[in-house]
Amino acid sequence: MELVMLHCQKYEVLLHVLFEHAAGYALFAVKEVEEIGMLLPQVEESILNIGKFNSMVSLAAFFPFKSAQAALENINAISEGVVHGDLKLFLETNLPQVGKKAMLGVSDTKIGAALQEELGMSIQTGGVVAEIIRGVRLHFHALVKGLTALAASKAQLGLGHSYSRAKVKFNVNRADNMIIQSIALLDQLDKDINTFSMRVREWYGYHFPELIKVVPDNSTYCRLAQLIGNRKELSEESLPSLEEVVMDSAKAQAVLDASRSSMGMDISPIDLINIERFSCRVVSLAAYRLELQEYLRSKMGQVAPNLAALIGEVVGARLISHAGSLTNLAKYPASTVQILGAEKALFRALKTRGNTPKYGLIFHSTFIGRAAAKNKGRISRYLANKCTLASRIDCFSEVPTSVFGDKLRDQVEERLSFYETGEAPRKNLDVMKEAVKEAGEVAAEIKKKQKKDKKRKKKEKLIKEEAIEEANGQAEENEANGQSDTSVVKKKKKQEAVEVKTEEAPETGNGVEDATTPSKKKKKRKSEAMEVEPVAEETPQTPGTEKKKKIKKETLE
Repeated sequence: MELVMLHCQKYEVLLHVLFEHAAGYALFAVKEVEEIGMLLPQVEESILNIGKFNSMVSLAAFFPFKSAQAALENINAISEGVVHGDLKLFLETNLPQVGKKAMLGVSDTKIGAALQEELGMSIQTGGVVAEIIRGVRLHFHALVKGLTALAASKAQLGLGHSYSRAKVKFNVNRADNMIIQSIALLDQLDKDINTFSMRVREWYGYHFPELIKVVPDNSTYCRLAQLIGNRKELSEESLPSLEEVVMDSAKAQAVLDASRSSMGMDISPIDLINIERFSCRVVSLAAYRLELQEYLRSKMGQVAPNLAALIGEVVGARLISHAGSLTNLAKYPASTVQILGAEKALFRALKTRGNTPKYGLIFHSTFIGRAAAKNKGRISRYLANKCTLASRIDCFSEVPTSVFGDKLRDQVEERLSFYETGEAPRKNLDVMKEAVKEAGEVAAEIKKKQKKDKKRKKKEKLIKEEAIEEANGQAEENEANGQSDTSVVKKKKKQEAVEVKTEEAPETGNGVEDATTPSKKKKKRKSEAMEVEPVAEETPQTPGTEKKKKIKKETLE
């Protein structure tokens, strides 16, 4: 955004230019304004030359943005036509006070009107203002000291990214974008499946023409073509599989009888393979269409539950898609919603002065089909009124619930019975009181559930963080104690190896152990001998034993 300030002083006109950049606000003083206005072609040429442009323009003040967030706030305010507090303070501080003769040139009419209200100055745009702004934009980095071209481009790039990100993030239509794309894809799939099914019928009809009369449904026909293949291979054994596809034993038997007496031509195996592949693709497309319809139903329950409960998911999605967004649909009056989708018929009727259409897309709802011919216009007008209420509730309510949609649907049912039987429906005031009460209770329950979910998620997050911290601590301890652990393990392994060797050591024939036995065994034997010796002393010595001892001593000597 660029702003230009013109003010008059006795006999000379001094022009002040306020240029808004990604780096901040800059105020420039311009000399010889009248001559510049008279010689615009020469000024256009001199703007390209920085030397000549410097002789006309000089920097009066510069206000840099403190942070990227401040820059984003200022640019959002200016794009919406709102005067930010920083901009107002900067202008009031640095602009000379000239009174009623002061003029302000603005390139944007929105911000110009806002500044006129804030500062009480007359606004001017175009002419000299545009040319000077063009020159300032071209030579801004050279006019402001300490600012390089690289820094200015980086500031512009960063602000541009943050501005675009904020616009995408705060897009009010982001929730219903998926509904618009889903309903468009659903309509396209319907057309494609219908076209492909007709191709399968025509292709497989050369081989088995009687199958079309027995099975008229497109998706069932493609599944049967994929299952049967060559009709000559059909037998009584294939009846159960045919019943699974057709869901009728009589039809399955009819298909089997028709295959036996068919007038179709023979088909080669390679042609049959291509037909089966193509029919398989059509069957998969039909299955994907069912999944997409289920996704659309769940999405409508989240975004527009009241509209879906009133008129159905598909018709409600078509209304949102045709309007462009749920917000646009909520802004439409009931008369516009009634003929939404029948614009061509409306303008043709206005041109030819004929009867205008009574309904558009809402004709696909079940209510208009159930009404009598004379009451179709009435019920369509009443239904459009309720659709408008439901879309506004969905768009602007904090907690989405389907309570109002169910009540509005009941009102349409009562109005239908009133047209048929004359039974008076309930008053709208009473129904809405009940709906408000029920909606409050449901909203309170939903908020409680949301709080519980938040607490549960926080607990799970804390548990995960604690587990990660414990795992990291154990890993650090293991790394620190890695050497000691390995040494302990090695010692244990050595002890186990020694014990195994002692157990496996062989003994000699006279009971004497090998010389390689460990010292532990010897110590054990000595201790056992010491235990046995006192027992031998306690036994009474006989004269025979004494003689034996004397003989042993003599032999030793």
